[in-house]
Amino acid sequence: MIRTALVLGFSAVVVAVVSAAGAHAQAPAFAAKPLLQSTVGGDDRKEAVVLSVTIGPGGSSGRHTHPGDCYGTVVEGDAELRIEGREPRRVSAGDAWHTTNGTVHELRNVGLDAVRAVNTLVVEKGKPRMQPVRAD
Repeated sequence: MIRTALVLGFSAVVVAVVSAAGAHAQAPAFAAKPLLQSTVGGDDRKEAVVLSVTIGPGGSSGRHTHPGDCYGTVVEGDAELRIEGREPRRVSAGDAWHTTNGTVHELRNVGLDAVRAVNTLVVEKGKPRMQPVRAD
């Protein structure tokens, strides 16, 4: 009886530790990490920025715009791309898109695993690279 209680107690501790470790290993709802930032040749008013983007299951970039063009591609996972004025489109590894200056758009993770994407922004220097847009 004592042995059974010890085994059950140990099992509960193992489950708690594994669950906590799993929670920390999950991808964030949305994270963007700059990989490269450079002035656009011939135009000191613009910069190109390459971003590594991670969106956890159920997460989203939120509706937003950029002060320039955005070129994106999914590297891993399944997402839904929502561009204002167009039908939502499913994008998976290898799919790419382009949005122009000021276009409202959002990338939502619709899969069970993290979405990893690479975005290249060609934007005006000194302006916020991403401007959130409230839902109507």
